[in-house]
Amino acid sequence: MQPWLVNYFPILVFMAIAVVIAGAMLGGSLLAGWQKPYAEKLSAYECGFEAFDDARRRFDVRFYLVAILFIIFDLEVAFLFPWAISLGHIGMFGFWSMMGFLGVLTIGFIYEWCKGALDWE
Repeated sequence: MQPWLVNYFPILVFMAIAVVIAGAMLGGSLLAGWQKPYAEKLSAYECGFEAFDDARRRFDVRFYLVAILFIIFDLEVAFLFPWAISLGHIGMFGFWSMMGFLGVLTIGFIYEWCKGALDWE
């Protein structure tokens, strides 16, 4: 073997082991899993109503409010991780900027709570 190929041999072994383990896991789940599909299980599920209904049907606004809540808190978490890592470098300005951001999100959350977006009656 050429000397530069010897350096890549551990990577080749790692890739081979990864393929074997992934194949074994996939094959094991297919063998051990209970596969008995039925019509309800195979049907599409979309926002809590029948997928093959009239397309002009009105949507319940609660689905949109839950989606907005998800986006709000998803963005919050996406901004919190880099902020927490770089907080030592950005100082008090970065701290108070994030407190302002969290304050705006909290006001939005309280507004949706008061409007009844979290009530599922």
